[in-house]
Amino acid sequence: MSTCSDQSRFLFLGTATSVGVPVIGCHCPTCASDHPHDRRLRSSAFIEGPWGRLLIDTGPDLHEQALRENITAVDAVLYTHEHVDHVAGFDEIRAFCWHRDDALPLYGSPETLGGLERMFPWAFLNKGEQRGYVHPDPRPFEDAFEFNGLKITPIEVKHGWVRTHGFRFDFPDHLSLAYLPDVKTIPPESLALLQDLDILIIDALRHEDHHTHMTIHEALATIEELKPRQSHFTHLSHEINREEVSASLSPNVSLAYDRLSLNLIK
Repeated sequence: MSTCSDQSRFLFLGTATSVGVPVIGCHCPTCASDHPHDRRLRSSAFIEGPWGRLLIDTGPDLHEQALRENITAVDAVLYTHEHVDHVAGFDEIRAFCWHRDDALPLYGSPETLGGLERMFPWAFLNKGEQRGYVHPDPRPFEDAFEFNGLKITPIEVKHGWVRTHGFRFDFPDHLSLAYLPDVKTIPPESLALLQDLDILIIDALRHEDHHTHMTIHEALATIEELKPRQSHFTHLSHEINREEVSASLSPNVSLAYDRLSLNLIK
């Protein structure tokens, strides 16, 4: 396993909600737009640095995202939850297993890893006997853990009926970052884990209320409470008018977009 990188960055692979943007059959201004930031694949991210290369979620667009960004290897996968738009590209990680002698670590809550095993039983029954297929090493978490010196703190959030986590990342001489792509509310005990952040990435689905996702207003209220130094909105629906929303935001808050890369070195 490689544990070095010539850059430390957080890369947005996809910034859309579950149906992607453009939406099939929709001709709204966002879906009809030719602006590259209005083409959004399903939410996923990639974080790399001295600790190695970590993929966050394996959504249905993973094949396109990996080819587009020339991601040819990952050292582990982190899962936020088991909703289809975050796991449906699971089979694509076979390409990251071909050149490994050991199994690929998959980190998630016990519930999420159990959901993956129910959805993809062939991978978990394989046990590595058949090379060329997915060879997972499930690693359930409840509390903070380290991956080659990178402290990863799971942040439990409320998002529908499925147990869901975001993640906080801390590494010496690097900016602290938290990624919360699917969230409606943040419990007090989780808010305590999000203090003194350099970068907060948070769900901001649309203006209108939604029962499992934050609105723009709710995301802004969370930012006001946590006061991170910089914030980015993700998991954006086609109802978000990029120019209108961007014009209303303060300089330290912005809409994320696919392929946006954040430098993590202080």
